[in-house]
Amino acid sequence: MKKDVLISITGTQRVDGEKDVVELTTIGSLYNKNGIHYLTYQEPDDSGYEGTRTTLKLESSTRVSMMRYGAQGAVSNLIVEKGVRHQCAYQTEYGIMTIGVLGDRIQNSMTDQGGSCLFQYTLDVNTALASENEVKILVKERQTEQLL
Repeated sequence: MKKDVLISITGTQRVDGEKDVVELTTIGSLYNKNGIHYLTYQEPDDSGYEGTRTTLKLESSTRVSMMRYGAQGAVSNLIVEKGVRHQCAYQTEYGIMTIGVLGDRIQNSMTDQGGSCLFQYTLDVNTALASENEVKILVKERQTEQLL
């Protein structure tokens, strides 16, 4: 059963010693399918991903998948798995490219009522480090007053 939730996401990216932090608070859905929690939300129009739905598959404390779907189908699919490097498709303003994603740390305490998830990973292009990333997600059940 899908549950309406309030989602707060803080993404931190480090590139060449420079740090960029992006925060997003939005409304989405949380559901459990076969023991795996899924979190879905619509990307805001000012994110560069307007018209895109993001789904996070919080598989365990060792693996998180992030899939984005736009009007033309899949936009990107990142797999963050602790200690494993995956080659993933990632949409950029120049088109889809293949990048390496190496999971460093995953903490997942999501329940059917909400919770939190933190994951850290590096991105590489042609095996050259592109960025170090951290995503913190906090999920709370949506209250009636938040519907207004």
